[in-house]
Amino acid sequence: MSNFSAFLAENAAKQEVIKYVASKRFFTMVKNEKTGKEEKKFEEWKIGCVTGEEDERIRKSCIKRVQVPGKKNMFQPETDINEYMAKLAAKCTLYPDLNDATLQQSYGVMSAEELLRTMLTPGEYQDYLTKVQEANGFNSMDELVEQAKN
Repeated sequence: MSNFSAFLAENAAKQEVIKYVASKRFFTMVKNEKTGKEEKKFEEWKIGCVTGEEDERIRKSCIKRVQVPGKKNMFQPETDINEYMAKLAAKCTLYPDLNDATLQQSYGVMSAEELLRTMLTPGEYQDYLTKVQEANGFNSMDELVEQAKN
């Protein structure tokens, strides 16, 4: 017989905060205690998870009405996946604070999403988006392919 109480909110395991080095361009110099030499310590970003409700709110904010080709006055909803991923990544980034005015001003941007795109190189940004998806429980296609093979 199942234990229904396992589903209660107070018994559910909390989502872990993931630490991730998004770029090796952000570091501080620290002294190695053993060797006494200065070494780079790469800054770890902290990635959290959104709730299903927050995810739905983000998705809805990224829906646009797009005209159906060849049909006058007929529109269909379309999700801007790039905007969705940028907003999701910005919402899930716990550290650094992407809404910090000083940080945004230093990069000449005015939103958390723009800051993220500006701070990271295109490759770093794509890797970061993948990590954010993993933090939110979205399996990568590679994992799904492996599961299907087995």
